[in-house]
Amino acid sequence: MSYLSRAWRAAAPLPAPWRSPRPFSSAAGPTAKKSVPYQKTLQEEGPGGGEPSRAPPASAQVVVVGGGSLGCQTTYHLAKMGLSGVVLLERDRLTSGTTWHTAGLLWQLRPSDVEVELLAHTRDVVSRDLPAETGLHTGWVENGGLFIASNKQRLDEYKRLMSLGKVYGVESHVLTPSQTKDLYPLMNIDDLYGTLYVPKDGTMDPAGTCSTLARAATARGATIIENCPVTGIQVRTDDFGVKRVHAVETAHGTIQTPCVVNCAGVWARALGRLAGVRVPLVAMHHAYVVTERIEGIQNMPNVRDHDASVYLRLQGDALSVGGYESNPIFWEEVSEKFAFGLFDLDWDVFMQHIEGAVNRVPVLEKTGIKSTVCGPESFTADHKPLMGEAPEVRGFFLGCGFNSAGMMLGGGCGRELAHWIIHGRPEKDMYGYDIRQVTPNIAISLPSRRFHHSLTDNNRWIRERSHESYAKNYSVVFPHDEPLAGRNVRKDPLHEELLRQGCVFQERHGWERPGWFNPGGAAPVLDYDYYGAYGRQRHGDYTYNRLLGDEYTFDFPPHHDIIKKECLTCRNALALFDMSYFGKFYLVGPEATKAADWLFSADVSKAPGSTVYTCMLNRQGGVESDLTVSRISPGAPGSPLAPAFEGDGYYLAIGGAVAQHNWSHITTVLQDMKFQCKLLDCSEELGMMSIQGPLSRVVLQEVLDTDLSNEAFPFSTHKITTAAGCQVRAMRLSFVGEMGWELHVPRADCVKVYRAVMEAGARHGITNAGYRAIDSLSIEKGYRHWHADLRPDDTPLEAGLAFTCKLKSSIPFLGREAVEAQKAKGIFRRLVCFTTEEKVPMFGLEAVWRDGKVVGHIRRADFGFAIDKTIAYGYIRDPAGGPVSLDFVKSGSYELERMGMTFPARAHTKSPFDPDNKRVKGFY
Repeated sequence: MSYLSRAWRAAAPLPAPWRSPRPFSSAAGPTAKKSVPYQKTLQEEGPGGGEPSRAPPASAQVVVVGGGSLGCQTTYHLAKMGLSGVVLLERDRLTSGTTWHTAGLLWQLRPSDVEVELLAHTRDVVSRDLPAETGLHTGWVENGGLFIASNKQRLDEYKRLMSLGKVYGVESHVLTPSQTKDLYPLMNIDDLYGTLYVPKDGTMDPAGTCSTLARAATARGATIIENCPVTGIQVRTDDFGVKRVHAVETAHGTIQTPCVVNCAGVWARALGRLAGVRVPLVAMHHAYVVTERIEGIQNMPNVRDHDASVYLRLQGDALSVGGYESNPIFWEEVSEKFAFGLFDLDWDVFMQHIEGAVNRVPVLEKTGIKSTVCGPESFTADHKPLMGEAPEVRGFFLGCGFNSAGMMLGGGCGRELAHWIIHGRPEKDMYGYDIRQVTPNIAISLPSRRFHHSLTDNNRWIRERSHESYAKNYSVVFPHDEPLAGRNVRKDPLHEELLRQGCVFQERHGWERPGWFNPGGAAPVLDYDYYGAYGRQRHGDYTYNRLLGDEYTFDFPPHHDIIKKECLTCRNALALFDMSYFGKFYLVGPEATKAADWLFSADVSKAPGSTVYTCMLNRQGGVESDLTVSRISPGAPGSPLAPAFEGDGYYLAIGGAVAQHNWSHITTVLQDMKFQCKLLDCSEELGMMSIQGPLSRVVLQEVLDTDLSNEAFPFSTHKITTAAGCQVRAMRLSFVGEMGWELHVPRADCVKVYRAVMEAGARHGITNAGYRAIDSLSIEKGYRHWHADLRPDDTPLEAGLAFTCKLKSSIPFLGREAVEAQKAKGIFRRLVCFTTEEKVPMFGLEAVWRDGKVVGHIRRADFGFAIDKTIAYGYIRDPAGGPVSLDFVKSGSYELERMGMTFPARAHTKSPFDPDNKRVKGFY
């Protein structure tokens, strides 16, 4: 019999597996000697001899490929939503890929409001819905969950989760070490700071859950076919050049269908290649061990000791012990024949979990190991699943890359994916999971709402980021953390110039954008060191990593005063913001105005030289984007600043972090509506710098060859002019609530124009400023940030942006009917600004209390330096179910709960800074 402590000691002197000629991978195949800890699997069930469980139909409305957690959940929810002609194809038997060996843990609390909702639905499906529908037990066990904190920062993170849980009715309790000992007598509490106990967490049984889902789905008319591998996907190009799914080929016949759902897990990349779709995920070994019987462990909660990177899952009268190591083994050559298989456990890799497990539950030192479970799992570059329609091919949907969380996220994500397929979009805000890539038939190919093509085509980037996401899976989620992997992929033209001046960069979609400026000098990001894994030399203490580590706090960061100086210099003098990573698109062509009228909620069909702030909506009236749209005149062929075109033209400037999302949304609408126009991307060809503050006119008047007076250059207008002898497009706009101009500059001229502005501004106190300052300044003024204050499930009326909707005109626009219906019915949820007198750091997810009841949570928060207050924005509801009027907002008494403590707050119906908008118009 092997003991955990013996395995740990025995493994230590072994040579490291990453010192082999292939340092990142293992070619080890599955072994039949290992076993999962479940009484029942589906390995022996179903037909034998390789014949399908039933003949494939000639046609289907939807074909789901992959019979694991996501495939079964998606099929079930499609059928439950009333869709007929749903077929699930599984190449072997249900669960045979990665689902059968999963640990099946379900934790209800995560640092994301959307994920809390997704997890809640999974829990409802397995614990309530399926038993009620089928009379069968899914194997759900509600034994609770216990999160271990060994330090203050970790417990602060748990307290944040507890406050968010109150919004959603998730019961949780912060326990002292002694209370934890009472709950879990076998636990060592000597090094505990505290714990978070969630009584209704639990575990799922993969075979029981998936077989019950299959039973419920077939009862609603779905067809499930096992032993039916997919051999091809037929794709056809329509009359407008758009590729669409036509049929699925199997070893036993072809199924004509307009929709395929890729739920193939580790094998999703291979399935995507059959349709010409890139699926950016990697396969890794992921392991746990199962102990022999432990006296006194029965009915104990599951444990996550994040600081030791280990979990302890109750397995009857034993424990399953696993975690996330810093040196996971990549599975390079994924076998198509792999089914119900396991790898040999590499103890040299796994041993790092043993010490933490034995420390937390000392009885494990004398406990035998019953079995090892090491199987493949798929992981992604940002540790989020890949979902949605892949734009290389319309009708090809993804539901894969779940980073070992496919069981617990399966119910919520299966429902959203089903809604996506049927209605064209999910019900919830699934932006963080959306893979949507654009097709190359309109101007260019620019893949992925999440990943630019320079990233999805970059295997090094995918591997580095996937490794870091895996290794940091149990790390504290700090508000201002940044990745170290996959950096310096996309640099704007001012990157080296700003780096020399102390710029501390943030990473967004591969771009390096300015975060803040370090007075101590340059802070370059070094090549990724894999945290010292695989025999790599780990970087010593270097400036960027040290500055980033200083940000690992839930208090005000050490650089708070530096950001304060950037903000107040902007308010009192002027600041230059490099915003070159912005998305910069042109919508041009004979039907560009027709397309613009339909796409944009505001009336943008004005004279050339005008600029309009607007939203783009979906059919449900949700905000897909907020952006500026400028009417332009034709320019010279090949010019990135003013392109040549026939018909009408519009210039779109969009936040860089969401540029791909915007491109994808616009492209989809143009395809669906068949508008005769083009969308051109000049994001890489143009830089963008924004000069903001009371002295911006004085300084820029020395640089720009045009009159900047209010009369000659009013707010929300633009013109092409010259700066330092270079042609630029100047726009009078502001993201921070000050008078200012944006300069859109050809890439080759950016440094020259930047230096001219800084030279002219030097005697007026100009400063460089970054996005940390923008975040503070913009929330102080009340400007919305998409995907924080605005999401696809928020409407303009709820967000206080009714002025962006051309409802007084007769011009139709996408989402108009939904907005008009909501206006007639009333607003039952409203975005509200709060300030607190106490200077307390807030970052979002804080609970909002009104008259003693929870009414919502904070989406976005920061500190406003001009008003010297914490500012927070969140959506609130009436607990009685009534509309949320401005009188309702003003009549309540509010508190914001941060980490279990409440702070009195004041609700505002207008921005607390410059509510009359005088400053942006030049009136100081």
